[in-house]
Amino acid sequence: MVIFMEFSLDNTEIVLVAAPEGFRDEELFVPEDVFSGVGAFVLTASTTKKPIYGSQGGSTLPDLHIEDIKVDSLNALVIAGGKGAREHLWHNEALLRKVREANEKGKVIGAICISGAIPAIAGIMRGRRGTVYPDTGALEVLKENGETYVNEGVVVDGNVVTGAGPTYAKEFAETILALLKERLPAAAQM
Repeated sequence: MVIFMEFSLDNTEIVLVAAPEGFRDEELFVPEDVFSGVGAFVLTASTTKKPIYGSQGGSTLPDLHIEDIKVDSLNALVIAGGKGAREHLWHNEALLRKVREANEKGKVIGAICISGAIPAIAGIMRGRRGTVYPDTGALEVLKENGETYVNEGVVVDGNVVTGAGPTYAKEFAETILALLKERLPAAAQM
C-alpha cells in the first residue's frame, strides 16, 4: 500500500516584497495564498511598515522593511509588480542588495510584471533569460543589462522565476513552489 504524502513547505520562509502604493494586488495576494496554502511561512516587506495599497483596492500591513530582510533565513525572495514598483522598487538600493545576496546564496528569486526588471537592474541576469510586462522601459532595462527577453507568461532560468503580469500570478507562484520543491531535501517534502 502506497501512501501519498502531500507536498508541504512547512519550515520554508518566503518573503514577498511590494511597493508602498500601486502594487498589483493579484501579484502579491495570489502568491501569498498559494505559498501559505502549502504551509510556507510568508512575510511581506516594503519600504514602510505602515499599510501599503494596491492598484486594485487591496491593502496589507508589511511585516518588515526591505532593509530588515534576512536572506540567510529565507528560501525565496518574491517581488510583486504594479505601477508603484517602477517608482519605489526599481532603484531601491536595499532591495537590489537583497536580490544580489539572494542570488549569491542560491536562493529562489521571483519577480513578476514590471518588477521583472529588478533582477536585471541588480545585475544578476546577464546572459540569462526572463520575462517582464512588455513595457518599453522595462524591455529596455532587460536589454541594457544583458538579459534575453522571452515573450512567455512565466520563465525560469536557474534560480530566477519571472512572470509577465497579473494574468500569470498563480502560474508564477506555482512555478516558484516547483523550484523550491526541487531544492528541498526529500525528507522535507513529506
